[in-house]
Amino acid sequence: MRGAHWLKLECLQPAGSFKVRGYFAAALALTAERRGAGLLTVSAGNAAAGCAYAAHRLGVPCRVVMFESAPAPNVEAVRRWGAEPRFLPRDELFRWMAERGWESEPEAFIHPHTDEELAAGHGGIGLELLEQVPDLGRVLVPVGGGGLVTGVAAALKGVRPAIEVVGVMSDGYPLWPRAFEAGGDPHLRPETIADGTAAPFNPVMFERLRECVDRWLVVPEPRLKMGISELAVAGKVVAEGAGALAYAALEQLPEDRPTAALVTGGNIDPALLAALLSGG
Repeated sequence: MRGAHWLKLECLQPAGSFKVRGYFAAALALTAERRGAGLLTVSAGNAAAGCAYAAHRLGVPCRVVMFESAPAPNVEAVRRWGAEPRFLPRDELFRWMAERGWESEPEAFIHPHTDEELAAGHGGIGLELLEQVPDLGRVLVPVGGGGLVTGVAAALKGVRPAIEVVGVMSDGYPLWPRAFEAGGDPHLRPETIADGTAAPFNPVMFERLRECVDRWLVVPEPRLKMGISELAVAGKVVAEGAGALAYAALEQLPEDRPTAALVTGGNIDPALLAALLSGG
């Protein structure tokens, strides 16, 4: 058991990703009156579906600002749960965020990265891991905007400070490792199938990530594609690009302690999955 590897299958959550944890936590932290005005978020995909699902279960309206290139399964999920998508080009969406466009909207805005209640909700993953793997020594977390890894790290290190938290990104968008090398925004454009990690640089998260992530790993894009296929064929687990990142990074680490990799989402475009399984 010294070097055992474990997979935490958040891809099996309602709406297909870990995001439901944070959105329920953030929505329930609002007053009933504020929550009743509806929820609003911005997302490349999984946060959109997670927010829509939470709003549906709580019986409140929801709108989601999404990339025009959002994966079809995520757009379908938003509509399935009764939420309204609003599509913007990537640069326009980032400008809307930078200018805090949500402040002129009537709904309660839940930021997918910086909201502290949302991060705390994601932290439940860490607490569950400590129960499920009592001798856990390391956790691998795919990182986009940073809300997941900050929440998980806070929960884990609050109980066991020695646990190593490893942040994982693709070499098609190694935003945070490059940011720490450069000391600021490296101005990268995503070229990765891990679209769930394609969040913009945020100076608030830069400081938070500096404090909570012990090590960064970068996965080559070909290895990530192979990892998706391996999980599907050998593990019978359907993972999207971002969801497979932590699993794909395991081979870069020594088998020196019990390690958990988070499989964070399974909302992959069926055409992409078929292409990867056929060797494309």
